[in-house]
Amino acid sequence: MTALQPLLRLKLARRGRAEPGYLHAVAQRFGRYSEPAPADGWLWVHAVSLGEVRAAALWVPRLQAARPDIRVLWTHGTATGRAAAQPLVRQQDAQAWLPWDAPGAVRRFVRHWRPRLGVLMETEVWPTLAQHCRAAGVPLWLVNARLNERSWQRAMRLRCLSRPAYGALAGVLAQTPDDARRLHALGTPAPQVVGNVKFDVPWHPDPWAAAQRWRLAWRAASDRPVLLLASSREGEESAWIAAWGRQRAAWPHPAPLWLVVPRHPQRFDEVHALLCAAGLRVLRRSALPAWTEEPAWPPEAWHADVLLGDSLGEMPAYYALADVALLGGSFAPLGGQNLIEAAASGCPIVLGPHTFNFAQAAAAALEAGAARRAADLDDALRLAQAWCQDDAALRAARTGAERLLQQHGGAADRTVSAVLQAWDDAAAAPAAPERA
Repeated sequence: MTALQPLLRLKLARRGRAEPGYLHAVAQRFGRYSEPAPADGWLWVHAVSLGEVRAAALWVPRLQAARPDIRVLWTHGTATGRAAAQPLVRQQDAQAWLPWDAPGAVRRFVRHWRPRLGVLMETEVWPTLAQHCRAAGVPLWLVNARLNERSWQRAMRLRCLSRPAYGALAGVLAQTPDDARRLHALGTPAPQVVGNVKFDVPWHPDPWAAAQRWRLAWRAASDRPVLLLASSREGEESAWIAAWGRQRAAWPHPAPLWLVVPRHPQRFDEVHALLCAAGLRVLRRSALPAWTEEPAWPPEAWHADVLLGDSLGEMPAYYALADVALLGGSFAPLGGQNLIEAAASGCPIVLGPHTFNFAQAAAAALEAGAARRAADLDDALRLAQAWCQDDAALRAARTGAERLLQQHGGAADRTVSAVLQAWDDAAAAPAAPERA
């Protein structure tokens, strides 16, 4: 891992050309800091990317409200995650990159920040980090933890790395009993099953309410339905273009406006070129005002085939605009994306065949009637069309989405209780000598 660090610098330089955030504070990736060492006693929360930040945002502010004295160190691995967490960083908090998982970098990180308790969100267990935190006396918890069957089998094949890493954890808060079983088989302490904090997303918060005004303005001027390809991954846009080309002629007049929102911002221009090359008329989200402003659809919107979502942090607004959404990442064998934001906005969703990363949430959404399962993108388009032509079914799906959140909420409060207990236990424990 140490020898590969020059390659990591090249990777960061390449990513930084598309996302300048990757060029910020590069030395932190290697555990090197120019500022003086801060005071010790941090609650360290590692939220690697956007999804993990959104999950942490559902419980960390509740913890801070209960205990304002606790200072939070936020760490991340992606530029989108770091940017999304910045509004959550209070004056007394701090933010940094998680270092590369090499011994020297990890050792410098722990010595510099001296956290009292570390919380890793969802899946981010690194061997060197876990082992060194245990040696340094820093309890490390895995929160909102999930481990699908495929990842578990891969980890079991690499027991020499995975078992010491998972065995070094001080505690685990798992999303489901299946996650708990798989994590315990890797050597973790007996996990507590507390549920998925993402079900505690507020129902119709401000981002949805603002976008709803734009939706109403669209509906007042056009009877075209609005369909969303949400968080699409590489290859899915091409597959969608092909499927839409096969079915477009059979779609009842008027044809829908499609929102296509790539998951990764570095692909915005690539997807725009792909859509234009297919002969589609494309309007970019970046050409529109903020959703919080008075709705002002430009004239070209009425004739556009696609609105390209080339923005960050606005997925709630896209779900609020849409009549039906197709879940990206589920039509290729990538495991799907978080569908709970769609449920919180009351947007019915069509799932592809691959949702193994969010199996419990997908099963619950199907059971509640908030989602339907498609075999492929052609099937998904047919299901979306059928939904758009049945107002009663759409209303039932939106009611099912609300019921889904009500039935599965509460994990955020249970997480706060467990983390505060771990914090107090760490404060009462004698300090462990740090090992070189």
